[in-house]
Parts: sequence; structure tokens; C-alpha cells
Amino acid sequence: MTMMSTGRGRRTQFYRDLPDVTVGRAESGEVLRVSTMTARIAPGITMRADAYRVLYRSTDLAGNPITVSGAILIPRQSSGSVPLVGFAPGTQGMSRSASVSRLLEQGLEYEGVFISLALARGWAVAVTDYPGLGTQGTHPYVIGSTNGRALLDVMRAARFLLGTRSTQVSRYGIYGYSEGGNAAAWAAQLNAAYAPDLPLAGVAVGAPPADLAEMGRSLDRTAGVFLLMYSALGLAASFDDLDLERCLNTAGKAMMPFVRRLHPLLLAAAGFMLPKSRTFYLSTDPFEDPAWIERMREVSLGYLPPTAPVLVGHGERDRVVAYRQTELLTQRWRELGVEISAHRIPFGGHFTSAPRFARAGFAFLADRFAEADRKPSSELAS
Repeated sequence: MTMMSTGRGRRTQFYRDLPDVTVGRAESGEVLRVSTMTARIAPGITMRADAYRVLYRSTDLAGNPITVSGAILIPRQSSGSVPLVGFAPGTQGMSRSASVSRLLEQGLEYEGVFISLALARGWAVAVTDYPGLGTQGTHPYVIGSTNGRALLDVMRAARFLLGTRSTQVSRYGIYGYSEGGNAAAWAAQLNAAYAPDLPLAGVAVGAPPADLAEMGRSLDRTAGVFLLMYSALGLAASFDDLDLERCLNTAGKAMMPFVRRLHPLLLAAAGFMLPKSRTFYLSTDPFEDPAWIERMREVSLGYLPPTAPVLVGHGERDRVVAYRQTELLTQRWRELGVEISAHRIPFGGHFTSAPRFARAGFAFLADRFAEADRKPSSELAS
């Protein structure tokens, strides 16, 4: 593990010259590089936490080792033991500079307020930047089987850093909304097989994109059509047999550099003025192509059962991630016997439901932590 100083040039260098994770026998979650940072809720408003920027080892969809960046925040008054929450952020875009660990330091990360609410409960928070945001490569947008691993591994990295402060993890939980809901749900599904050393007490999943083929139908002809471009980029980056370039027409090829670089809020604003049909940008529609649809099914949620209790919440009037996504997920999980609590948010849109779900999600995790504390140690071990 390398400790770096925090000057401005060093902050930029932190994400470059990445360690080679293909050599040696390092384990997923190993901290490769760390530096202290100042986390801000907004410009000039500092969080009351000891914050660290980290590079850590994770695993991609194919099982290859990768380097991912993230942020770990620890309440300043913590000692002895603390609950640890893996925080999966919502859509950040596709640019390498659009990473939570960068934006938190600038006070420009919209998830900052929700992270601060978790810290206020006395929880340590481990946030993944996701692969391709901060580090090299294309971000596998809503490819939760990769992003879920990155979330579990940043929790392992946080446990290591807490140990260097003589602080133990008392309970583990996961939270995520929107793209973060997808990653949180996938982490819950992968937990038993990929990270059994992280016994989850509970998982809060908000507005999860659960079925990508269904998302293709619901987002078409809306201002959120650019999210389908994000999804197509993520799929093509994750599966060698999918060729997005072949699917794009002249308009799509002209649009793609903006999709890769602009913040999602700017793209959403542009979406009200630009053509909203996905076929305007495509010569061949991947959302109608059997090879693409099969891959979409592979990364869709609901076919593996989480072992921890799950809260699934969603605004009933969400026009970005349709409420139908949560209906599909809860139906699939219930058929597998998963313990689910449903939280339907009346009249809630995608953005207006985020703070309402945060209240419910954090309350759910607090209850699960308290419930786990009441169980005998023999029952927790099983």
C-alpha cells in the first residue's frame, strides 16, 4: 500500500500510473494507494469525518483483476467499533473526472448530503467511484455484476483502514439509489459467493434499473434517452461480442463524445431539445438485437437471491427509472424466497423520491443493525 500526500498535483497523480494488479496474488479489496482528503457537502461546508481517497483491487465481469478508486469516510468521534455502510452512488456520467472521490473534495457531489446523513448516525461510509470513473477504461454503466463487486471490495478496503485505527466493524450494510440501487442490489446478490466475509445485516435498494431491455422501452422517446446510450456503452465495454460502433449512425457517432464527457444533468437538459427517439441515433437498434438482449438479461437483476433482508423503495411516478422496474425485481426475488420490505413512495418522481428514500433506507439499516445486535453470536455466525 502506498500513502500519497494531498497537494493539488498529487491529487491528479493519484488516479494515474496505476499499480499493476495482474501480478502477484493480491486479494480483492486490497488497498493499493491511499491519501487523506477533505470531504465537503457543498463548497466551503466540510463533513465531520476523517476522509480518505483510495485505490483498491476489485474484479470485473470476466473475473479479471482491476483497479478501482473510491472514498472512505469515518466519523471523527468513532472508537472501538462502528457499523460500515457500503454506499453505491447514483449516476455520475461516463467521464473519468466524474468520480465521487474527486467531487466530494470540491463540494460538488450531489450524494454528499446523503453520505453526511449516514455519517451523522455514527456509521463509517465506503463509497466506490465504480470502475472507469477515476481510473482508466469505460465505466460499465448499470453492469451491476461488475459494479456490485466494486462496492463489496471498497467495503473490504474500508475495513482494512478502520483496522489501522484500531476500530472494528460491528455491522455491515449497503445503500444505493438509481444506478446505485442497481449496484447495491447486485452486491446483495453476489455477497454470499463473492464476499462471505462481509455478513450483511441489511440492504437498502432505491429506484433500481433492474431490467435493461425493459428500460429500453420505457426511456425511448423521453429526455432520458441518453441513459440508454450510457447503458449501451457499458454493455459494449463489458462484452467483447457487442459492437456499439457498428450500431451508430452519423448522428449517434456525433453525439457519443458528448455522452462520454458531459455531466448527466447537462445531458438531461440537452435531452429536452434534441431528438428523443433512440432510433434517431442508430443504424441498428441494440435494444432489438437478440445478441444484445441476451446480454442485457445476463446483467438484469432478480435471478440470484440476496441472503440479507432488503428494502426496495421507489417513487410511483418515476419517469426516469419506471416503477415497473421495482415491480419486476420484487416479484423475481420473492419467487426466490428473499426477505423483502417494499417502500412505495406516493406521488414520487425520480429526483423528489431520493431524499424520501434516504430517510426510509437509513432507518431500515439502523433497525437491521439494532436487530443484529440483539441476536446471539451463534445465530449471527450461521
